[in-house]
Amino acid sequence: MIPLRMKQFLEDVLPKNLWENRLITDGPFRFLEFGPLDVDRLQRLGIRVDRLGPRLVACMWNQDSPVQIGGFLVVDNLAMGQPSMGGTRMLEDITPDIIHNLARGMTLKNAAADLPFGGGKSGIVCPENLSEEDRHGVIRGFGQLLKRYKDIYIPGPDVGTNDADMKTFAIENGLNNVVSKPMDMGGNRIDELGGAANGVVVATKALLENLPKLRQLPQFKNMEIPKPADLDILVQGFGAVGAHVARIFHEYDPKNSPIIKGVSDATGYLFNQEGLPWQRLFDMWKQFGAVTQKYYHDTIMHGTPTKMREMVYSSSADNLLTESAFCLVPASPVFNYLDVDPSTHPSMTVDRMGKWRIIVEGANTYSPNPARKAERRRMERHVYRDKGTLIATDYLVNSGGVIYAAHERIIPTPDHLLIPEKLLGHPKSIEEWLKKNQEDFAALAEKRRRVAVEKLETVIRRNMEELIDGLCKDADSLPCEIAEKISVQRIASMEKSRKARDIMANAPTIEVDKSITDAANLLVNTAVSIVNVVSEKGKLIGIVTNWDITRAMASQMPMDTPLTKVMTADVITTDPDATIIDCIRMLENHEISAMPIVEDNKVVGIISGDILARQTLFRLLQTMV
Repeated sequence: MIPLRMKQFLEDVLPKNLWENRLITDGPFRFLEFGPLDVDRLQRLGIRVDRLGPRLVACMWNQDSPVQIGGFLVVDNLAMGQPSMGGTRMLEDITPDIIHNLARGMTLKNAAADLPFGGGKSGIVCPENLSEEDRHGVIRGFGQLLKRYKDIYIPGPDVGTNDADMKTFAIENGLNNVVSKPMDMGGNRIDELGGAANGVVVATKALLENLPKLRQLPQFKNMEIPKPADLDILVQGFGAVGAHVARIFHEYDPKNSPIIKGVSDATGYLFNQEGLPWQRLFDMWKQFGAVTQKYYHDTIMHGTPTKMREMVYSSSADNLLTESAFCLVPASPVFNYLDVDPSTHPSMTVDRMGKWRIIVEGANTYSPNPARKAERRRMERHVYRDKGTLIATDYLVNSGGVIYAAHERIIPTPDHLLIPEKLLGHPKSIEEWLKKNQEDFAALAEKRRRVAVEKLETVIRRNMEELIDGLCKDADSLPCEIAEKISVQRIASMEKSRKARDIMANAPTIEVDKSITDAANLLVNTAVSIVNVVSEKGKLIGIVTNWDITRAMASQMPMDTPLTKVMTADVITTDPDATIIDCIRMLENHEISAMPIVEDNKVVGIISGDILARQTLFRLLQTMV
């Protein structure tokens, strides 16, 4: 059945008459799909169509399941490549606009990481008080729903899901249709290895190396840059990312590992000017999850700490952000950890924040919502310009996880390690098959890990250098503006390189001896805007459009009139290797809505303004024409 929260949400924002005739039924599965031309419907869902997307928004559920199974998928765009890639979030309050925000972050993150994948995200509307058995059923059922979109979307773990859940998806849909699988499936296991945290660590190291350039800006002219061993850090959100940040900093360079001065989680925050015992806290996190309150109870209240006077504990986790350190790592799933306006309910207001010189964002903070973007710019004007704190934007920094994940596709699974089709959906049989191939899968996983780490080092270091260089070149820009420019320029560059053959539609043709009636029927049946008129040998000699048919009827021409009387013989064409930019330019310059694609004197496809709007970043590309 559809989750109650999801049902209520759809009833509140999208009247049934706006979608009832669009409901797709596949056995017990139900799908509602909206594209970039459904501006009004998407607006009702809280999503604003812009120059980047979204490409697809899907609401889906299992009508017949005794457990509530349903959620949302957003494929933001496929400019960097197909399929899109992004995690599956599982929370009670998931809505399409939340998933769209995250999908847009993945668009920018994949572009910043120079990965050949588009940006997407999915979300499971989690029923309350799920048993472990029912939770597994929900994960499995959502994986079955995602199977419809396996050509354009690959899920990975996110808040509320983990690598084990990705294994469940893989059992349903195959190894190539999910990422961050366990090692026994050849996966790069983001949660276990701390892929996202590794990106934060590399970014911080790279920033320290490039920070001297910022001294040319007035707010940074007196900045003192610590040596790596003297770097002190606050970690907001000691969880799947934050805990691994502490571990990887030490493993990255044990002799020069920084001081972790403060951490927070759902139960409070700990702070020690001399540094916290990160290893003990990490081990506690692996065992218990939240650690700050337990550490306070077991060690400070009932233990014998050696630095009891220096240790601070508070049950108010957000107050960690009143403490000072050179670096803050926001790693908690909170969009507005800082804001000027307390009415937006940030973790901390700017006037109360501690003193930091860099913020390295390890959590998703980006939103395409205009109001939230305005909030972000307002915050950065105070934090970056007035207080002299550099902000390394999330999607330039925390792409480590998606880089790890992407290499499960970039380095393909050999054919002999693909799960046999007949085993899909049968966990016990797949487990037995995996055991037989465990050595090959372990070797594949290690190969993918090594290549991913090398890629991560390269692209995140480059991102940090480009961020700082961009800020130095344009002193009036904010970090969020430079970061978005970096990603959008990569997307635009990739989109500009696409060819007409990548997006052209099938080309209906009709022989020259046919009538207006024949052409009209073909236009209706193929739902395209032009029909190509060809000779007996298949050579293009003209086109007939909807307008031509309408004009013929208005002139009261007999419907058996030959096509030569109404067709346009002087046809504007292009070839399959024409760039998308060239196609847009030709359509606009000749004031036409569509044109044939011709190769070796044969019509091989058509391209139109409608196709460009649906299958390209049309609004972005128009700015380049």
